[in-house]
Amino acid sequence: MSIQGLFPIAKWDFQTESILAGLDAAERDLLLANRQDQVYRKGDTVFREGTFPSGIFYIQKGKIKKFKIDDNRREQIIYVANKGELIGYHALLSQGRHPDSAAALEECMLSFIPADDFLRAIQQSPALSQRLLKTLAHEFAVLANSLSLFTHKSVRERLALQLIVMREKYKDRFEPGMVVAIRLSREDLSNLVGTARENVVRILAEFKREGIISTKGSTILVNDVNKLIAIADYK
Repeated sequence: MSIQGLFPIAKWDFQTESILAGLDAAERDLLLANRQDQVYRKGDTVFREGTFPSGIFYIQKGKIKKFKIDDNRREQIIYVANKGELIGYHALLSQGRHPDSAAALEECMLSFIPADDFLRAIQQSPALSQRLLKTLAHEFAVLANSLSLFTHKSVRERLALQLIVMREKYKDRFEPGMVVAIRLSREDLSNLVGTARENVVRILAEFKREGIISTKGSTILVNDVNKLIAIADYK
């Protein structure tokens, strides 16, 4: 089912796919003229926190996790980027180092866009620069919502909310009544929720007993998104 009107998914999802939408042919050609396509296998690193960028990445296929490493060497996943999104441009715009790391959650096809091409396209395309500003403002709101989530929500509520968000990301040729499969390891899911793996396994077992989800190996099938929305208790 669609969750339009039932859950504010825009508050949890970046909108970088809109950056390239509507660019005219000349603007798009300027940005993508020297792109280099590359396949990344599951677990491959795209860029590391603290390194200087040489360009940005456009996701042609697959999903990329953006994360930071805490003092205990544990990952905290900040965001999962999907097909059609741009990653890595924050460091270029700030003329600094990457503030986080990025790695493939599954086999991905990424287009690398050199820094000079990206910066030149911004200078020559008012539409592109305006969309970047709008996107950055929206991303700040998404990250603020995530911070609030960790402060005010229980692990059960956070897990429910992240399953709702991941369900939207894993929709593929979705039709009403279709069960959505989330292909995410328990370790990655726990790093996304911000809790120990054991807590995620325990609460997933509860959701399974309640008929909210079912599992096939590491794949999570969302059977009742309405119940997840009720548990998440987020308006």
